[in-house]
Amino acid sequence: MIELTRLNGHTFVVNSDLIKLAESIPDTTLTLVTGEKIVVLETCADVLTRTLHYRASVLRHAWPSADAAMTAHHALHTAQHNS
Repeated sequence: MIELTRLNGHTFVVNSDLIKLAESIPDTTLTLVTGEKIVVLETCADVLTRTLHYRASVLRHAWPSADAAMTAHHALHTAQHNS
C-alpha cells in the first residue's frame, strides 16, 4: 500500500498492485485494474518511487538476507541514472 494525496489535500492509501497505468494529463491520473481513475497531487515519478519502495520493503521483510544485495543494486541503479 502506498500513501497518496487527492487534489483536495486528503491523503489515502492505495494497493499499488492495482495500478494499471499512471499518466500526466496534466494532473497525475491513476487508472486501476478495475477501471477506476484517481487523480493525485504526486507526480508519476513519485508514484513509481513509492511503489518501488513499498515492494522493496515487502521483500526485505520476507527475505531479510537479501537486504544488502537490494541496497547495493539500488545504489548502482541510482548512480547509473545520475551519470
